[in-house]
Amino acid sequence: MATGRAGVSASPLEMRALRAVRSAAPTTVIALGVFTAVRGTGVLVITLGAWWAGRDPLKVLGRSWDSDWYLRIAAHGYGRTLMWPAAATGTGPVQSDHAFFPLYPALIRVVSEILPGGTALAALLVAWVSAGVAALGIYRVGEHLIGPRAGLLLVGLWAALPHAVVLTLAYTEALLAAFAAWALHCLLRGRWLWAAGLAVLAGLTRPTGLAVAAAVSAMALHTVVVGRSRAPEVWLAGLVAPAGWAAYVLAVGVKVDDPIGGYFAVQRDWGSRFDFGIGALRSTERVLTGGHVQLATTVTVVLLAAAGLLAVLLLLDRTPLPLLAYTAVLLVITFGGAGFFESKPRFLLPAFPLLLPVAAVMAKARPRTAVMVTAVVAGLSYGYGLYLLLVARVPL
Repeated sequence: MATGRAGVSASPLEMRALRAVRSAAPTTVIALGVFTAVRGTGVLVITLGAWWAGRDPLKVLGRSWDSDWYLRIAAHGYGRTLMWPAAATGTGPVQSDHAFFPLYPALIRVVSEILPGGTALAALLVAWVSAGVAALGIYRVGEHLIGPRAGLLLVGLWAALPHAVVLTLAYTEALLAAFAAWALHCLLRGRWLWAAGLAVLAGLTRPTGLAVAAAVSAMALHTVVVGRSRAPEVWLAGLVAPAGWAAYVLAVGVKVDDPIGGYFAVQRDWGSRFDFGIGALRSTERVLTGGHVQLATTVTVVLLAAAGLLAVLLLLDRTPLPLLAYTAVLLVITFGGAGFFESKPRFLLPAFPLLLPVAAVMAKARPRTAVMVTAVVAGLSYGYGLYLLLVARVPL
């Protein structure tokens, strides 16, 4: 029987757990290092670019577009509305902060009360820590499915996506990606209640958090129907997973005196509704026919690439059901939502399973080639991030 430093005997189970932690630690640390190097360099590039342009880097990173709404909710709670007058009629839609889910601003408030620096720094800290946690979860999923080397490449590619600059802004995509990655990892390991709990938190983070709940519920249904499982934790996980998303949607509905449709009415006032992809197709058509839509060429390329990679995942027999369900639902919500065409690549940032086939192929190449490809993609991402934040300056 092995003994610890204090002479206390360790059980075989404890020793196996200790060995597992020790064996996983080096590659896990490397994965976090890869992500930190790629995105940390991105933050440095944005900081230098902001200074060169005469702008405050903290405002660029911490107060861009939707970030300001989250900061105001964190500081003052819900209740803010803005009316944008239309040029022709003098009236316009009323935009309510109830469109924003509550978990991220709640975390900002907690951190800002513990640490000095104000809500903007707290928001960035939450986002950056979430991005690191997401990177670890993404690595663990990749390691489980395609091996350690491919898992590292998966993290590097995710950190170098065209819109990956959003992962270092005061936005919610990093937080959602963290919950999604670890929920999927828990499902792959059969940890049902952990997966359900993370799905509940994802549902309180963003509207697209519903995709995490869909993954848990779909896997639970498959396990019950096909696997004929009677385990109570499977049933409980499948039923509880959507609770966070449903609770907030219902709460907003009650607040505006329309329990079922109230939240969706709030979203319509923002110009966001589900139109089965008609709006996205029209924008794509304008790009393909030479019409001008700001940022639409890049957005169209990203959306077409995402659709193609989803098709590859569907064709691969070995892709686990939870990853397929999560990614498919996330893409359906993103493609099917009207409005905010330029924001769709941001909405797809948590869809990291799309990169699994790419990482698997790159893992077969020479290490130097894989590193060079990742570095080139990262460099392009830095340039595009500068353009998005300092040149185009359109809502992300």
